[in-house]
Amino acid sequence: MSDSPVIDTLPDAGSVCRGIQRLFARNDVWLLPEMPLRNGRRADLMGLDPKGRIVIVEVKVQRGDLLGDGKWPDYLDFCDRFYWGLPPHLDRAVLDQEDYRPDCCGIVVADGYDGEIVRPAPLQPLAAARRKTEVERIARAAMRRATVGADPHCAPWGNSE
Repeated sequence: MSDSPVIDTLPDAGSVCRGIQRLFARNDVWLLPEMPLRNGRRADLMGLDPKGRIVIVEVKVQRGDLLGDGKWPDYLDFCDRFYWGLPPHLDRAVLDQEDYRPDCCGIVVADGYDGEIVRPAPLQPLAAARRKTEVERIARAAMRRATVGADPHCAPWGNSE
């Protein structure tokens, strides 16, 4: 037996998000983390697929957080596809229950290195006007983040996220 300390290697939310972003990027789906929605909620990951459809991923890394999340249906009005993002160790059987609407929610399992879609999210098309508004919000948020990242002096201006 080794004298070295045991290191907890379970992925945290940041690692799960990174794995999901890598998976989606390989499929030309680009995601922004922590994207505010107009209803006051904040999507863990939100972005666009190659056809301009909106994807939201809600990441859960602990069972209690998954079971206690009653706000997730609020995200459905802002995306064409909704996914749960989970680490490999988290039991996802609860997501097959009717309360979690498996008919409209996909599942992605990911760690800090990669991810896999274990249940595809069915397309639930937004109204064209809603999609246009949300795509513009995503684009503006991405441009603002890129600009502030390149020049932090721009941070005080135009923070409409």
